Amino acid sequence: MRQWVVVFLITTGIHSILMADVLSSILESQKLRVCIWPEYYGISYVDPRTQELKGIDVDLAYEFSKDLGVSVAFIESSFATLISDIQSKRCDIAMFAIGHTPLRMQHLTLTTPHLASDIYAIATKDNRRIQQWDDIDKAGIVVAVAKGTYHVDIMKQRLTHATLLIVDSLNAREQEVEAGRADVFMTDYPFGMRMVKEKEWAKLIKPTQPFHITPYGWAITQKEDSFLERVESFIATIKQDGRLQKTAKTHHLEPIVLSE
Repeated sequence: MRQWVVVFLITTGIHSILMADVLSSILESQKLRVCIWPEYYGISYVDPRTQELKGIDVDLAYEFSKDLGVSVAFIESSFATLISDIQSKRCDIAMFAIGHTPLRMQHLTLTTPHLASDIYAIATKDNRRIQQWDDIDKAGIVVAVAKGTYHVDIMKQRLTHATLLIVDSLNAREQEVEAGRADVFMTDYPFGMRMVKEKEWAKLIKPTQPFHITPYGWAITQKEDSFLERVESFIATIKQDGRLQKTAKTHHLEPIVLSE
């Protein structure tokens, strides 16, 4: 009998934790659990030389936790595991420039965006066939995109002459271009800046006109109204008091910041 009581109490306790609203859990535990992707340059990036985690969303996570009066714990995630990480409550919020896509909006609650990026291309400097954006969608050109990114669906829709190559990882798309098996890979502004800074062979190709601008925000579980209200209040505040613009400048993201 006692054994069944213990099992019941444990089960009830676990159920209560899972059913508690996110904001109450954060305030009770005094900890904000933030999912990040540690390879996102300028956003939530672990510097391989110093092992320091830095980026605009890292700084803003600290600011948000400070406003809540709690500590912050960063949890490694990725775009491939984002939905499951949020739904399973591995973290309270994902803060790594989450692009607003139909699939994510179907499964998650996405916040008001604070950034917005167009699509950019990376080619090698010695690729004579790719000199400008209009050179990309031509017969014989191979365009690499990483599985799980929003670039897959967009390029499927937009390419009419070039060949689309879908690879398993972000590193794989870089390797395909560097090795000459692909002519370009598609990315966004922050990652494009990383490539130009870190890879001597990389050349950034900018669209000659807006191609497909995607707003970026953060993500939480659905039906968490009190937490969503608190997050939205924070976003509105940092846009008004200058913290967003200041942090964007620190990480050289002024061209894609949404201050209104």
